[in-house]
Amino acid sequence: MSIPTPHISAKQGDFAATVIMPGDPKRAEFIANNFLENPRLVTQVRGMLGFTGSYQGKEISVMASGMGVPSMGIYAYELYEFYGVQNIIRVGTCGAVSDKVGLLDIVASVSASYDSNFVAQYQLPGTFSAAASFPLLKQTDLCAESLGLKVWFGNTVTCDSFYGERAVIPAWARMNILATEMEAAGLYMTASACGKSALTLMTVADSMYTAETISSQAREQSLTDMMRLSLETAIRL
Repeated sequence: MSIPTPHISAKQGDFAATVIMPGDPKRAEFIANNFLENPRLVTQVRGMLGFTGSYQGKEISVMASGMGVPSMGIYAYELYEFYGVQNIIRVGTCGAVSDKVGLLDIVASVSASYDSNFVAQYQLPGTFSAAASFPLLKQTDLCAESLGLKVWFGNTVTCDSFYGERAVIPAWARMNILATEMEAAGLYMTASACGKSALTLMTVADSMYTAETISSQAREQSLTDMMRLSLETAIRL
């Protein structure tokens, strides 16, 4: 396959080596407009906005992935395989599974358990462990300390169902899972298959323990600590 791809209209060289990847196109636009210097739109196929600019003098891209493992898998694969992207840092929201994790806490997914059948395409003779790339985790830990941010590092779970997942949360909680979301495992599998690097950072948007949740506007725009942490990590790669 050549570029542009069926899902990305950017030209060769339009993407930086590291891409910050929220699910929501509006969140991608918010990051580009509020954190990047001289951001330029490089793709907008199907409304999945992608921008490239600079942060603290280093070229960085930000692009939306859409919702769910299949959508993440498409965009991550095309970025890795056809646009030379080396690192993808997903930034998004999650639901608390552990009762220790509170609303607006930041979670770094060291590994992502999953209920998705996305892994079947690889025809593996065993069970695949979906994990983040250690260099990205290491830099995130160092950056969080320098920024004075508390980050939970641990296992998360990627679910294909948004509304049905609450029924199974107690079972995942017994395994000390921190949070649930819908993309990390797909990103980690794709990165592994492509020989590239990936990390997922999330802000807790709701909790089954307190019934707290954040607004849709906050989901788009008010997760700035996580966004800044992802960018500080990106410029150190």
